[in-house]
This record gives sequence, structure tokens and C-alpha cells, in this order.
Amino acid sequence: MRRAILATVLAISSSGAFSTGALAQNLTVATGAPPTSVDPHFYNAAPNFALSMHIFDRLVERDAEVTPYPGLAESWEAVSPTIWEFKLRQGVTWHDGRPFTAEDVAFSVARPPLVPNSPASFSPFVRAIQRTEIVDAHTVRFHTARPHPLLPVELGSIAIVAKHAVEGRGTEDFNALRAAIGTGPYRITGATPGDRFELARNDAWHGPRQPWERVTYRIIANDTSRVSALLAGDVDVIDQVPSTDLVRLRRDNRVAIAEVQGLRLIFIAPDRSRRGNLPFVTDNDGRPLEKNPFDDVRVRRALNISVNRDALVERVMEGAAAPAGQWMPAGTTTHAPDVPVPTFDMEAARRLLAEAGFPDGFRMTLFTPNDRYPNDARTAQAVAQMWSRIGVRTAVEAVPWTSYSARAARQEFPIRLAGWGSSTGEAGSVLISVIGTFDRAAQRGAANSARYSNPELDALTDRAATLLRLEDRAAVLRQAIKLATDDVAMIPLFNISNSWATRRGLVHEPRMDERTVAMGTRPAP
Repeated sequence: MRRAILATVLAISSSGAFSTGALAQNLTVATGAPPTSVDPHFYNAAPNFALSMHIFDRLVERDAEVTPYPGLAESWEAVSPTIWEFKLRQGVTWHDGRPFTAEDVAFSVARPPLVPNSPASFSPFVRAIQRTEIVDAHTVRFHTARPHPLLPVELGSIAIVAKHAVEGRGTEDFNALRAAIGTGPYRITGATPGDRFELARNDAWHGPRQPWERVTYRIIANDTSRVSALLAGDVDVIDQVPSTDLVRLRRDNRVAIAEVQGLRLIFIAPDRSRRGNLPFVTDNDGRPLEKNPFDDVRVRRALNISVNRDALVERVMEGAAAPAGQWMPAGTTTHAPDVPVPTFDMEAARRLLAEAGFPDGFRMTLFTPNDRYPNDARTAQAVAQMWSRIGVRTAVEAVPWTSYSARAARQEFPIRLAGWGSSTGEAGSVLISVIGTFDRAAQRGAANSARYSNPELDALTDRAATLLRLEDRAAVLRQAIKLATDDVAMIPLFNISNSWATRRGLVHEPRMDERTVAMGTRPAP
């Protein structure tokens, strides 16, 4: 069943905007967050995923409302409680003309856990698979240890790569384009890291014919520069429209705005990887603390309730977000209605700090990216001011995303601002990848660089994954949300509203998962 969403597309008349020759020509997209690799299994981050969607396909795809639909698999069914059978699309070829087969699928689902130095691995999406059986060239069976009803949804995150092009090669070969051979709607023809990627239409693609012969996928991290490029006609589509410009751009007849409530939560992650003193955390005289203050739930609760989320949404995000007390936004199937947005209470926060042994607070540095999420550094500065008012004197260090992501994965930050989009549309994504106990062998906690751990929470997550009925699974996931919230596994701030702007004569389909793809842009009818 398709999820009802808030989606507004403010399109304007395309009269005179396109000539006949322009309809099948080029599109230039400007994204605010840089993909860090062409390897589709290297980093489970929205910018990387968005780029890979142009080049690679998945067995199961997800539409703009994150509803699954057939991709490289024409159909799938559970032929037994622990066996999923997938029938593959026939006649599909790789960009080099070789045929796509079940061998490529088996290779692709085995690869994510083997990719070295991944900041956030895709391995949680294949962790249930114990064995892949190739029945014939266009049939595969995935064997699991126990019933796993979410496997088709999870495989919607696994790009299928060409075994003949990738075997024996690594991420650097994708970045050099030697291994970047997919079955997707576009072939990659050039890459300048941190600046742009060049794509050419794959006329042999099995999906609907794309209107753009060539796509230039540019990275323009600066908000003002991105908007200026659109208004100057240098680019056709931009994402992450700055909240400060939304009202003005809605009135500008040169552009159209597309918006939708997103699935991404912006949150704060306190480090739990060390029991002793943390870097960048001291007492008020600058001396290292003997213990990690974030191990005390009273400290985490104090920080949680001293954040004025309404003020963040109103003053920092300028209405382009919704205050959050959990990671699933209202209206999604596993949103927990009994978990409210925390009540802002600075006096209660000071009492909790005193009870935890910090009557005078302490000092720390909050780290944040400055070019990844809308208003990320501004949000961190606002939160730091709120915490300083309760005695936790907080400095902010803003870091470019390419450096920030690698440093976060190495646990270099004592506390950091982060974001996560639950692209499966269910609460399990965060439970498995972000706050599940880090366990490389069990392929759990791949994005849990804070190293939060709660065995009771892990048990609920595992139980939910075996339940066939959505209603039963949702009930257990809501229990897990409540448990994680009570323990302050993370400090949720708000769910972002996603927005795009296009030049006149184009329409763009807004995606709840915030991925910016050329396939979502069409000439206006």
C-alpha cells in the first residue's frame, strides 16, 4: 500500500521554455553533498547512493515514496520460511554489452562485507543471507537461518555490480571508472572528485527511456552558490534548497519548487566507545575527565531535554523541518505515537547534571559537517548555545563532509551532529545500522560509530525481523523505539523536509529518501 505523503510541486507554465531540440539533450544537476566514491558498496550515504542509482540497478527498487517495485528481479516469493526465490529480468546487458546473469547477483550480495575501510557498510542489508543458490541463469535463491520477511526490502539497497568487471578489483577501480560498469539508465564517462561526474544515457536500459542524452552531476556545496547557479542558468536542478531562500524562490517565475516530508533525522550522537576520558571533553579548568560523562543516562537526558526543538525548526530551519523525539516521522508505519517530542526543560536538565556529579557542568566540543545537511553547522551552533546555558560549555568544530565522515568512522569525535534517512520506510534501518551493537561478524552497527550498545534493544530488533505480519513487526519496532528513546541512544533533533528547485520548463519528483537523481526530472508537459 502506498504511503500518503505531503508532496507539493509548484510547477509553472513551460510555454517557450524548451525548444524541440532541447528536449532530448543535456541536464545539469547540482547537489549540495558530495558523493565520496563511485563504488556503490563503499558507503551507505545518500549522496553516494544517489550517484549509484544512475549507473547501477538493484533487484528491488524503491519509488519516491520508498514503495518497493521490481528492478532487476521481475518477481520474488518465499518458497519456504527460510528461502526467498528471485526471478531475474531477462535480456538485460551491462554497459559493455555482456549479459546480466544470476552469477552477478550472487557476487554482488557477497561483496558488501568485504569492502575495506567503509565508513558505513551495506553489509546489514545482506546479513540475513546465509547462502545464495544459483538455480539457473535467471533464478537465484537466498537461504536465511530463520524467516526474514524484510529481505526484498533490504535488497533494495544493494546495487548489482558486474562480476566480470569487479572481481579482483577494489573501490579505487570504481573511482578510476575501470569497474564502474552497471546496467543502469546512465553510463559514467568521467569523474572529477569533489567537482562533477559525467553521465551518458544507456539506450539499452530495460527501464523507460530517459529524456536526457547526457547528465552532468555537479557538486556545489555552498548554498548561495548553488542557488545562484540555478538562477544564472548554469544548472537545471538543485537539491537542498536553503530554507532562507525557499519563500523567495516560490515567488520567482524562473523556477519551480518540489517538496516532500523526508525520512532523514538530524540527531546528536554522544561517543560511547571509551569508558575513560574522551578527547575534547574536560572539566571547567581544562583537565580531562576520568570517566566518559555520556555513559551516565542522566547526562544524556539532560542534554536531550535542554534542546529547544521548536526554536531549531523555527529559527534555524525556518520551518523546513519537524521537531522529533524519535527517528520515524509521523505518518510512517512504525512511528511510535507514545514517544513524544521531549519537553524543553532547562531547570530539570541542570538537576540531572547535578545528580550525575556535574553540578557545575563541564566543557566539550561538538563536531558537525558544514556541507552535508541543510543548516548543519548552524544547527550545531544553536544546540551548543542551549547546552552552554545549562553549564555544559560547548564549542563547535565544523568539518567538510569528506573529512568528517572518515574521522567519525574512526571515533575521533566525542559528540557529533549526524543524520540518517530510514530509506526502507521502517524503524529497523536505524536499529540495525545506527544504534545496533557494533559487531562486524554479525554485520550489525555498520554506521554505529558512536558505539552505543543495548543487548535488550538488539533482541527486539532481531525479533521484529522474523515477524511476517507488518502489524506484528510494527508493534515490536515501536517497543524498540520506546526503549531506545528512554535510554537516549541518540539525541533526536528534527526530521528534514526535502526540497528541490528546477529551472522553468522542468518538473522534478521529490523523493522521501532525499536522493537527487536525473531520472526524477522531466520536461514539463
